[in-house]
Amino acid sequence: MTTILNCRRMLCPMPVIKVQNALKDLESGETLTVTCTDPGTLHDIPTWCRINGHSVIEQTENDGEYVFVIDKMTS
Repeated sequence: MTTILNCRRMLCPMPVIKVQNALKDLESGETLTVTCTDPGTLHDIPTWCRINGHSVIEQTENDGEYVFVIDKMTS
């Protein structure tokens, strides 16, 4: 199952907080797709995921939008 999270027009630290809250509701192995417009998320989200045991399995950028697909690795 994939959950979609819209973090457009949110500035740090809100995208990371929203990701953290959304991942709490997912089971291990489920994915979260997050769309952001804050360029700081290019560093913040992958770093937060690594520290918390999750994996960014895809990261794309298109016209100022940054999309992350995160695999929840831990319960």
